[in-house]
Amino acid sequence: MARTAPGDKIPVAIIGSGNIGTDLMIKIMRLSDVLTVGAFVGIDPQSDGLKRAARLGVPVTAGGIDGLVAMPGFADIRIVFDATSAKAHAHHDAVLRAHGKQVIDLTPAAIGPYVIPPVNGAAHLSAPNLNMVTCGGQATIPMVAAVARVAPVHYAEIVASIASKSAGPGTRANIDEFTETTSRAIEQVGGATRGKAIIVLNPAEPPLIMRDTVYCLCDTADRQALSDSIKAMVAEVQSYVPGYRLKQDVQFESIGDNAPLFIPEMDRHFTGLKVSVFLEVEGAAHYLPAYAGNLDIMTSAALKTAERLAMQQA
Repeated sequence: MARTAPGDKIPVAIIGSGNIGTDLMIKIMRLSDVLTVGAFVGIDPQSDGLKRAARLGVPVTAGGIDGLVAMPGFADIRIVFDATSAKAHAHHDAVLRAHGKQVIDLTPAAIGPYVIPPVNGAAHLSAPNLNMVTCGGQATIPMVAAVARVAPVHYAEIVASIASKSAGPGTRANIDEFTETTSRAIEQVGGATRGKAIIVLNPAEPPLIMRDTVYCLCDTADRQALSDSIKAMVAEVQSYVPGYRLKQDVQFESIGDNAPLFIPEMDRHFTGLKVSVFLEVEGAAHYLPAYAGNLDIMTSAALKTAERLAMQQA
C-alpha cells in the first residue's frame, strides 16, 4: 500500500450508521485537514446515517463488515472507526486486523489500550486497536488525571448524566460495559487507586445538556495547585471539544482524623482531601442537538486520535 503523498488526506472508514457514526462522519468532513471518509458502513439501508452519507457523496454499504471488505476502495483505507457495540466489535476487530487496518474503537469493548487524548493521547499510536473508553470517561478521566498529577488519588468516583434522547440503541446496549470500562480506565489512565463510574439517563424534557460530577479522594495538597491543574486540563479538552467547561469552581473538603470517611469500595477509612469537580459538556450540534455532549466528546476524541495517527503515518 503506497504511503500518502504530502498534502493528501488519509482515507478512513466508519462502521456504524447510528448517532455516533454519523456525527463522526460529519465532523471529519467539516473539520479535518488530514482525513477523508472513504467508506461509511451500516446494516440498515434505510438508516438516516447511510442515506445522509450517500447524499454527501460518501461511498456506503449496508453490508456490515463484509460489505466494507468487499468495497473497491477498501485497500486504501488506513484507519477504521467502530461505532457499533462492544459485542460486535470483537468480530470487527479480528477481521480488520487480518487486513492490516488500524482500529479506533468507540465502543466499551476495551480490546485495545484506553486512550484519553489530553492524558495519554500520544502513548499508543502504534497499537493496532485503540479504545476511546466511554463518553463519561472522556469527560471525567482528564479531571482525575489533573488531580493525580498533583497528589495521589486513592479513590475517584464519576457520575455521568446524559439526556435520554441522546442515548441510542448502541449506547443502551452498552450500559454494563460502560460502567466496567470507565471504572477500569479511571484507574489505568486517570491514576486513581480505585475508580467507580455511574451513568444516569435523564428523561427530562426539554433534554438537558450532559453533566458530569467527579469526586476524588486524595492526599492533602495545595488547593491552588490542584485548581490550576484542573483548569489547565479543562483548557486542553476545550481545544477539541469547545463546549467542555467547568460548571462551577472546584470544591475542596478536608476529611480529618476525627471524622474519617469510610470508602465501601476499598473497605477502609480515608483522611485527606476531597476534591469535587462539576462539568458541563455542550455538543457542537454537527448532527444532533447541542444537548448531546456525550456523543460530541466521543466523536471529537476519536477524531483527535485519528488525526494523530494520520500525522504519524503520513
